Amino acid sequence: MHKENDKENDDAPALPGWPVLDIGREKKGALVEQIVAAVSVMVGSRALRIGTRMPSVRQFARCNGVSTFTVVESYDRLVNLGLLSSRRGSGYFVARHEIAGTPQAAVPASPTAIDALAPDLYSGVSEALPVGAGWLPPEMYGEATVLDAVRQAMRVPASRLRGYGHPLGFPSLRQHLALTLSEELFQLEADQVLLTHGATHAFDLILRSLTKPGDTVLVEDPGYSNLQSLIRHHGCIPVGVARGENGLDLDALAALAAERQPKLMFVNTVLQNPLGTSLSQAQAHRLLALAEQFDFWLVEDDIYRELAARGEASLAAMDGLRRVIRVGSFSKTLSPVLRVGSICASPSLVAELVRVKMLAGLTTSEINERAVYHAISARPYRRMVERLIAQLADGRERSIELLVQAGMAPLARPRGGMFVSAGWPDRQTPQWHGKLVADLALKSGILLSPNEFFMLRAPDTVWFRFNVAYTDNPVLLAFLQSIRPVR
Repeated sequence: MHKENDKENDDAPALPGWPVLDIGREKKGALVEQIVAAVSVMVGSRALRIGTRMPSVRQFARCNGVSTFTVVESYDRLVNLGLLSSRRGSGYFVARHEIAGTPQAAVPASPTAIDALAPDLYSGVSEALPVGAGWLPPEMYGEATVLDAVRQAMRVPASRLRGYGHPLGFPSLRQHLALTLSEELFQLEADQVLLTHGATHAFDLILRSLTKPGDTVLVEDPGYSNLQSLIRHHGCIPVGVARGENGLDLDALAALAAERQPKLMFVNTVLQNPLGTSLSQAQAHRLLALAEQFDFWLVEDDIYRELAARGEASLAAMDGLRRVIRVGSFSKTLSPVLRVGSICASPSLVAELVRVKMLAGLTTSEINERAVYHAISARPYRRMVERLIAQLADGRERSIELLVQAGMAPLARPRGGMFVSAGWPDRQTPQWHGKLVADLALKSGILLSPNEFFMLRAPDTVWFRFNVAYTDNPVLLAFLQSIRPVR
């Protein structure tokens, strides 16, 4: 956005009737996100009508006590969302009250409704029972195997202590991944594997490489919460495609693709987070056909593949990495502390991704990648994964029994993995909603992941994602029964 758009307005008096927004550094969420959310609500509620001229950058900054840089970025985001337009020499104006075809994306929330919980959900340092966390107890991963792998990795040859390492990542790990995936899913060369700092880093590199501000990016709704925030951070517009017990709403996806012309779509083919369901072969084939018809990339978030049954659908295997980009990770079978992920893509796309990787942060940690290589190439690894799958299966059954005792019902029957999402059938209200329950749980020493954390749309009912490794605890059952809604 160009600052000259505001030249005529910079020294004008503040617009009459312009409210001081309820924003501040003491509030959760970046200032830019607070401004975008507040203005979006005003536009969506018709408090700001189409054609209304916004305060100039300097007026807005003075009125709300923020920097002009914050205002410029906020206005840029609102323009990318289609809510404002800019006219050279005149300023910024309200453009529309909703984004066509996707009213749920027109009023973006702040980064997440439960920012206060997010650090604990990812850090593992909280003393609260981590029922909503995305990681498993260390003993379930096979501590001995992981620690031995780390010790071996630390015996790195002195010659490897100079330089930054291979731009694609540790060659032995890439070769091992290529051989394993070639045997189990699709033919792959080591040079088609790019190692990353986990799956989220992979998503970031893909967005940096394939999108520009204002692009539409399709995501599953409900889906991975960090991804929704990352898409917005890149100035793109996340648009949700409903996913439930029976998979994706592909008819809705087709309509959205025709209207919005998305650049790409992120999808969990197997053991989707947070529902734990998998796409059927037929759905996967139709999804590929829609991507071909409407010319968008499919990013297959495949980090739960090792925890799934053999024979589940694989977009990468069906497509041969022509239109599909596969993202993998080891955080669910080894440890999230190691922070190693992977991207598998066509040679031409890998070349661009590695260029962006080097620009954004140079190479990834060879020590971590060596540790992962030693762990997954060791003889006990396969048995460790099989034991983990069995433990999670037992945990899911116990979790569902406990949740039923609390009067809750699963949103879907998981096909495997570490999550069960469940809730009460009661309608969500201002007095009864997921964040309220999560706040009460935290005061009781329980860390929950409420529905708002995963959805672009406003949830209809109150539900949570439960990690089955932590639900078998009488403290959780007692809490859920104590706050169970009265019908």
